[in-house]
Amino acid sequence: MKIFSIIKKSFKEQIRNFWILILTVSMAPFFVFIYYMIAEATKINYDVVLINQDNGFDLATGKFNHGDFLVDVIRKYQTDSLEIPLRVKMVENRLEAEKWLKNKKSNALVIIPADFSERIVKLATSQGDDGVDVEFIGDLTNINYMVTVIWVNEILSEYIVQVTGKPRPIKIKETGLGISGKIDDFDIWMPGIIILSIIMLMFSATIAIITEVENRTIIRLKLSRVSTFELLTGVSFIQILVGILAVLLTITVAVGLGFNYVGSIWIFLLIAVLTAISIIAFSLILAGATKSSNEVLIVGNFPLFVFMFFSGAAFPMRAGEMFSIAGYSLSWQSLMSPTHAISALNKVWIMDMSFKDIIPEITALILVTILYFIIGLWLFWYRHMRTG
Repeated sequence: MKIFSIIKKSFKEQIRNFWILILTVSMAPFFVFIYYMIAEATKINYDVVLINQDNGFDLATGKFNHGDFLVDVIRKYQTDSLEIPLRVKMVENRLEAEKWLKNKKSNALVIIPADFSERIVKLATSQGDDGVDVEFIGDLTNINYMVTVIWVNEILSEYIVQVTGKPRPIKIKETGLGISGKIDDFDIWMPGIIILSIIMLMFSATIAIITEVENRTIIRLKLSRVSTFELLTGVSFIQILVGILAVLLTITVAVGLGFNYVGSIWIFLLIAVLTAISIIAFSLILAGATKSSNEVLIVGNFPLFVFMFFSGAAFPMRAGEMFSIAGYSLSWQSLMSPTHAISALNKVWIMDMSFKDIIPEITALILVTILYFIIGLWLFWYRHMRTG
């Protein structure tokens, strides 16, 4: 009978430690979900934009355009080959194509030159040996760009060898977006790591808020008629300063170790402050779902892990587009505000773009932050501030 009493007591104790129970039984299913999302987000597809500027070559039977034939060959690989997972899009305007690259809707831009057919005919008839110039454009720091270029280069080489019988007929001109051709791996990692320093505010901000509940000082605040908005705004102000301090310390260490900083410091600070506000806003949701610091340290691991690894902070990750608004791609990752901040920093630091180019990211960051605040304010008020 004593055994049954102990079992009953242990059961009640376990129910009291609700969040520990949830963490224990849900961690493995959670990782199943995580790995599924990783698999979905890392499906291999290499997107290439083609611009065919070839003027063709005049023959007795009419004009012949090798550029058109090459486009058909590349499209054939798109539909008929499982070994080369290319997705091809034709664009007429170079500026439009570069916009696709900058918005990460494509991995590489290939420009077929105006004299493409003429040079091929000269090679085939041994009237010239200058080769064929083809321009590849993209973010040279992006591994998908490099793989895409390798595939397209192989298709180009095979095509021209077949029609000319000449080995190695292609001369590639490679154009990097921004400063992507001048930076190393350390520089590539920095935008995500700096945003990661802000993501870590999730624990600091939540504990700063929930301490008022745990120490029962929130009762005095209720009696003094402090509103939920006033309480959370006051706490958030200090946390924003903590976030800025963390960012400045991180970037100082990075620059000291050789980080190649490019772009406006004011744009960077704007992105950092907006991201800090968004993480604090999300912390309100976490504070509304918990009632002690211990619960925050347990429950907070789930969103912290998701924000770290799936927003692109720990390593680059690109989910498939669900839909787009005004040309800005949105996916399930768009629900995480750091995703937009990292995208904005990459544009400013790596692609050397201006403020107007990151307006879509700034807008999305603000909208997600507002959503976090609405949910967090209501949840915190409902859980901790109601008087009746």
